[in-house]
Amino acid sequence: MSRASLEKDPRDVAAMFDDVASRYDVTNDVLSLGQDRLWRRAVVAACDARPGQRVLDIAAGTGTSSEPFADSGVDVVPADFSLGMLRVGHRRRSDLGFTAADAMRLPFADDSFDVVTMSFGLRNVSDPDAALREFLRVTKPGGRLVVCEFSTPTNRAFRRVYSTYLMGSLPRIARTVSSNPDSYVYLAESIQAWPDQRGLATRVAAAGWSGVEWRDLSGGVVALHRATKAPVEG
Repeated sequence: MSRASLEKDPRDVAAMFDDVASRYDVTNDVLSLGQDRLWRRAVVAACDARPGQRVLDIAAGTGTSSEPFADSGVDVVPADFSLGMLRVGHRRRSDLGFTAADAMRLPFADDSFDVVTMSFGLRNVSDPDAALREFLRVTKPGGRLVVCEFSTPTNRAFRRVYSTYLMGSLPRIARTVSSNPDSYVYLAESIQAWPDQRGLATRVAAAGWSGVEWRDLSGGVVALHRATKAPVEG
């Protein structure tokens, strides 16, 4: 069984997600106490994609996050660099165009998508700033970015309780439901090392995105960052 480190070597991260692919969705549902479903709905609403538009769902895993777009008639491309995740997703939804893709070197032309979205994946990229610049490159002028990622609870008392859950209870629960429980130790460590809401917003803006804003979900356990690509002038 593989477990990535905070150095986030792409091969290690991909191998880790290959290991957890078969039970990934079930494990996330248990560990988030069902909150992941609410978070996915919030992402779909923030993307506000309409039939006829094209969405890149990067780090789509098994495609759970892509299904609402496809089911509403939106042209969605579920992409991930874990081949294990893509294989599981293709078995579930063979109608979706699962694509192998590295967030830092996307295999898509400039200005290809109306919306680029990434849920719980930016934290696992070895160079998130490079990924944010790639997302900008493949987004059409006037298009949107939606990033859903773990963040920092805004209430100090809840933040302490949450930190205790992350480093103590979460790995123990993962041992009962995950195919690779050690990977959830990495999950806890990577969440604690990730920047807070304002810190991520600063990085999104530095990558060239405009109108960056965020909304806290579940008391700041998760934050939904949104931004736009400036339209072409003239």
